[in-house]
Amino acid sequence: MNDWPEGWTDDNRSGNRYGQGSASDRPEGARSMPHVQRRPAPPQQRPAPPRQRPVPQQPGGYGEAPEYDSGYNMGQVYGGGQGGRGGGGHGGGPGDGGYVQGRPGAAPDWRRRIKIGALTLVVVVLAVSIGTYFWADSKLKREVDLSKVIERPKSGDGTNYLIVGSDSREGMTAEDKKNLHTGSAAGKRTDSMMILHDGSNGPTLVSLPRDSNVEIPSFVGSDSGKKYEGKGRTTKLNAAYAEDGPELLVRTVEFNTGLHIDHYVEIGFGGFAKIVDAIGGVELDIPKAFKDKYSGADFQAGKQTLDGQQALAFVRTRHAFTSDLDRTKNQQKFLAALASQTATPSTIINPFKLYPTMGAGLDTLVVDKDMSLWDLGQMFFAMKGVTGGDGASLNIPISGSSGGNLLWDKAKVKQLVEQLNNDEKVTVTGS
Repeated sequence: MNDWPEGWTDDNRSGNRYGQGSASDRPEGARSMPHVQRRPAPPQQRPAPPRQRPVPQQPGGYGEAPEYDSGYNMGQVYGGGQGGRGGGGHGGGPGDGGYVQGRPGAAPDWRRRIKIGALTLVVVVLAVSIGTYFWADSKLKREVDLSKVIERPKSGDGTNYLIVGSDSREGMTAEDKKNLHTGSAAGKRTDSMMILHDGSNGPTLVSLPRDSNVEIPSFVGSDSGKKYEGKGRTTKLNAAYAEDGPELLVRTVEFNTGLHIDHYVEIGFGGFAKIVDAIGGVELDIPKAFKDKYSGADFQAGKQTLDGQQALAFVRTRHAFTSDLDRTKNQQKFLAALASQTATPSTIINPFKLYPTMGAGLDTLVVDKDMSLWDLGQMFFAMKGVTGGDGASLNIPISGSSGGNLLWDKAKVKQLVEQLNNDEKVTVTGS
């Protein structure tokens, strides 16, 4: 029998009366609800972890949700993010069970690497070049003071070098002197003299025979500083050097030619031979066989490669010829060949040939105080150009001889000097 009013059920008695009135005088909300204790769920066996599946491709940008999430985290960090263990990356923080998103590994930036490599190479080349320049510049013997030369002619166009080969034995051992047939004479004398003009119409090499008859003008002693008045005395050109050295030689050449000398360069026997050996010899075509016991020359006709000893014998030989003019022609020919075969890429870019060549020449090279290494380089390449299409070489014009001295053709010498001073194409022919 149901003791409750009609329409009421046990559900109403149990308190399930939300939204309905109550017969109690206490508000419904103030009554305590009965506590229902739930029984703990029976323990469930943990399912085995699913087989690891390939990681789905991650989205490319930040802030985008991954396309797939199994909801199971095995402690692995996917992607290239920087989260790692205990730190959040771009794709999620620690403990969130998500993927750490990142960009795939980028390929090496070859452009940047090439730029860095090229810059490094340029720096190394510049450092070596600058170091080489100062090393070579420091080895130049700037011993000739052209400011001591008085009453100098006016400078013309282009640059004029007075190139002197001396018989200096400085730095040579007794064995060197024997092998090179130089003898053991003390001091030094000029063995060859040339004027090299470097201008816009190509280089011109003019040989001055050592037996040229010249007048010794007034001059100031290079050591004493005393002025010696000229008395019209004539002698061989090489005597001027023997009398007071390079300064008087320059003064005598300028006085007798009227040509301003800008730079002075002198090299001794030993240095000349060492340069030839340093570049591996010089190839030369000798048109006619000759022999000279004084210089040690013994050459057959035809093409051949001369070493240092043979080269020195070739340029010094004079007794095998009827005139000193033949010797000067041989000197011109050899020097042009030496310059041409030295100024090549195989020598310039090869340190194993460049440094020995420079060292051999610079050790015995004597120049004027105003000459730079750049000036020396210009002279060297001008010498090389003598054999080119625009270059010219000749002996100074000779009109005859007197007492064994060669007399210059004054009219032709004047014309030659005018062409050189005006930097014109040389049309004068020598002997």
